[in-house]
Amino acid sequence: MRAVIQRVKESSVSVNNGIVGKIGKGLLVLLGIAGDDGVNEAKYLAEKIIHLRIFEDENGKMNRSLLETGGEMLVVSQFTLLGDCKKGRRPSFVNAAGPEKANELYEYFVKKVRGKGISVETGQFRAMMDVSLINDGPVTLIVESK
Repeated sequence: MRAVIQRVKESSVSVNNGIVGKIGKGLLVLLGIAGDDGVNEAKYLAEKIIHLRIFEDENGKMNRSLLETGGEMLVVSQFTLLGDCKKGRRPSFVNAAGPEKANELYEYFVKKVRGKGISVETGQFRAMMDVSLINDGPVTLIVESK
């Protein structure tokens, strides 16, 4: 499982020109799920992301987590994060999970984060989405379960 996380001042995701998810200060999580991922990877990634100390404390140091700041999370499924560009000119997506498994683990990830009391908004699984954000910092990190 792979996530690109961006610390944001605000973020939203739209489908067919209608907003389906919107947050204020917090994290935008672009989530890619591999074929060999399972609930253990989803649990690990959820815990890792909500506890990452990437928000500033009173001294301006990145020393506070999403959980500590009361920030929100917008989770967008993005299978292209599993694209392999080593050969040729077209990415290969053979390592990405199939839609049924990916959706199951995506929903599980969201459930785990919500279970920690964090307000979570989502995109629409398998839809063409427009994602907008105001990156705070900018702070952008890649987090992987393996």
